[in-house]
Amino acid sequence: MEFLIITGMSGGGKSQAADIIEDLDYYCVDNMPVALIPKFAELCAATKGRYEKVALVTDVREKNGIEDVFTALENLKQMDFGYKILFMEAEPQVIVKRYKASRRPHPLAIKGGGSIEAAIARETEQLRPVRDIADYIVNTSHLTLGQLQNQLFTYFSDAATDRSIVVNVMSFGFKYGMPLDADLVFDVRFLPNPYYVEGLKNHTGLDSDVRDYVFAYEQTHVFMDKLTDLIEYLLPQYIEEGKYSLTIAIGCTGGRHRSVAVASALSGQLKCLGVPVVSINRDITRGG
Repeated sequence: MEFLIITGMSGGGKSQAADIIEDLDYYCVDNMPVALIPKFAELCAATKGRYEKVALVTDVREKNGIEDVFTALENLKQMDFGYKILFMEAEPQVIVKRYKASRRPHPLAIKGGGSIEAAIARETEQLRPVRDIADYIVNTSHLTLGQLQNQLFTYFSDAATDRSIVVNVMSFGFKYGMPLDADLVFDVRFLPNPYYVEGLKNHTGLDSDVRDYVFAYEQTHVFMDKLTDLIEYLLPQYIEEGKYSLTIAIGCTGGRHRSVAVASALSGQLKCLGVPVVSINRDITRGG
């Protein structure tokens, strides 16, 4: 029997993850108290194969939650039940926006008072021990529902029998800040800038005229060859190390032209190699 424990930040996407996981033939239980996980495992085992894959969405912020989760996991080990932990999170500013859009209070803001930002900071610190032992960490800050589905399908679909890694290729603008969840960051501000070319300023790196301009220069092709070689070398090393996802961030000044063109080209090359890729253009809709 296989158990998947879904936990993480409030507003990080646990409910959406559970909906997707359910489509992968997992029996999902929402709001499972941590202390009841071992007992629930016994009940599932008693069905003699009826529930082979079980996903439990649990909140470890409850009283004694951190202690209870480690106790529950140790009990599962003693009962010879395998498990994986999926930790869902998002950047603080994204969680703030989500709560403001939903007009719902953050759970810790209710209990401890103060702002949403303060509640998120407290929750981050509370959940750190669980995040540290998680098998999968998914940051939903810049993922569409389709991209999240693609990532979770790669992790948990039975069709994915080989060990694989999902590569998130993100373009961004340095003027709007570095991505917090990037594993590798590459600066392409050394490339000629289409922003200053008449007729290209209001286009993006997804448009053929901007892409053709960026790739009209030899240094772009040399950089792409070296970048692709590096990523091809690193991916097997990360897989061997047990990493399930890798975020590669490509940055230029505004995140609309050079970084988008290069990130798009890298995504295309990786897809040709059979690597699962999620493309994210974080700042493409911002001005210049």
